[in-house]
Amino acid sequence: MIKQGEKTAVSKTPSIKKILITQPKPEGEKSPYFDLAKKHSIELHFHPFIIVEGIPSKEFRKQKIDIANYTAVVFTSRNAIDHFFRICEEMKLAISQDTKYFCITEAVALYLQKFILYRKRKVFYGADGTNKSLFDVINKHKDNEKFLYPCSQSFDSEITNWLKAHNCEYATPVMYKIISNDIKEIMAKGFDVICFFTPGGVKSLIENFPGYKQNGIRIGAFGANTFKAVEEAGLSLDIKAPQPQAPSMVSALELYLSAVKKK
Repeated sequence: MIKQGEKTAVSKTPSIKKILITQPKPEGEKSPYFDLAKKHSIELHFHPFIIVEGIPSKEFRKQKIDIANYTAVVFTSRNAIDHFFRICEEMKLAISQDTKYFCITEAVALYLQKFILYRKRKVFYGADGTNKSLFDVINKHKDNEKFLYPCSQSFDSEITNWLKAHNCEYATPVMYKIISNDIKEIMAKGFDVICFFTPGGVKSLIENFPGYKQNGIRIGAFGANTFKAVEEAGLSLDIKAPQPQAPSMVSALELYLSAVKKK
């Protein structure tokens, strides 16, 4: 649903021709993004704002965290999933069939299917992509669980603070690092909308362009932590996902673009 403030922004600058998605271009020819571009006659560009580098298993061992001792894993991104299972494979660790997985969104939870037999595992996810909804789910299952929260060096302290406050045993294995990508060339092309998916993407924008001014560019963001990063950067947030009417960024853009056409 488009909020009142968003309607005002649409009326001022109704034309949307170019949208920047701060992620790699989807593989293959089939993607809802391509369908969206065709339907609304817009130009889509894909360019990751961050580079994710895995921590080698040799370096990970220095953290002295025994993954096998933990019964539950908290995932807030697909990157965390990728590097958790990469480390396990490199270290030849077999994950228990009884391991529970707590994910920030349904989309992150479904990504687990790439690595596990989803139906045979215990997978849980928050209702609306916020930390609060994730905590509500964890709270129902936290007794007798030991939690792993795979992350980068800049992990979400709100999650660790909650685990600590609720007397949960947990560890934060650093399995990857996030580096800001060079985005100066792509940004020179000029966009009407920029869509972010991680706080790191927002950080990359500010690092590449200190004192960045929005100047009418509409900002989209996926996930509560990304919302927060956009707001803390002093930017106006126009398009949010997930929402009840828009579980994905594509559906959020669809709603917004449809609203623009009605102006």
